[in-house]
Amino acid sequence: MASNDNADFKLYRYTPSLVAAIIFLVLFVFLTFYHLYQVVRTRCWYFTVFVVGGTFQIIGYICRALAHDDKESIPIYSVGTIMILLAPPLYAASIYMTLGRLIMHLDAEGLSMVPVKWLTAIFVTGDVIAFVMQAAGGGIMASGTISAMTTGEHITIGGLAVQLVFFSIFIATSAIFHGRIRNNPTENAVTPSPLSTVLHTNTWETIMTGLYVSSILILIRSIFRLIEYAQGNDGYLISHEVFMYVFDSMLMFFTMVVMSIFHPSKVLSRSTKSQRASRKSYLSNTELLPTGEV
Repeated sequence: MASNDNADFKLYRYTPSLVAAIIFLVLFVFLTFYHLYQVVRTRCWYFTVFVVGGTFQIIGYICRALAHDDKESIPIYSVGTIMILLAPPLYAASIYMTLGRLIMHLDAEGLSMVPVKWLTAIFVTGDVIAFVMQAAGGGIMASGTISAMTTGEHITIGGLAVQLVFFSIFIATSAIFHGRIRNNPTENAVTPSPLSTVLHTNTWETIMTGLYVSSILILIRSIFRLIEYAQGNDGYLISHEVFMYVFDSMLMFFTMVVMSIFHPSKVLSRSTKSQRASRKSYLSNTELLPTGEV
């Protein structure tokens, strides 16, 4: 952990890179606005939390850019650190809610290891606990004193540990559900999405792929942050900026890319449900017509 010697304490043990901060700022601005467009276009409102996570990233990297010329500013360090630290829990909350809606969409509540009515509540509650602990830890660390840094590190590590536990259980829950529904598919699970085309197929497994990849990326990032804070303010990882960009910035960038490609709206949007209802109505009516009149 952080040394008890005040002389060893530093907000940054390097000069934050302006170029790297601007690059990721631009990337997160683009991806966040694209996700906002997807949410508004498909009315997938519960995924707004994911957009808020992207907004946190934007604020965080604005602060990183500002810190290049003012690395002793506690407010800039505080806001930047907290925003970048808290974005992934918001991504996680969106992922949890997506699985719950997907299970209900497939009419496969009986195949879930955790009852669907509790699934989202349990994992989002765990995510909120992790979120609050990391926010509190980041805020305490940002006060700029040695004792606060040590206390904040402990609280942040606790929040990251909670996030890791819930995320690991979530991945296991998703995998078990996936295996069960493949062995015992429901009618909705074998019905192609109305938005599918010859060249682009959208199925429930499309969404599961996005959830798996994103979950693994966030899990790796959380493990990195856990090790980083466990090493303390003078640790090797926190002393070299490149590790943050490789194991946090880049991984969260790819998380946003993956979820934009495998966006839940491709299967769960209102328009999809409406088209499915219309198609079922059409098929039902055609069954009543004499042969040759369809």
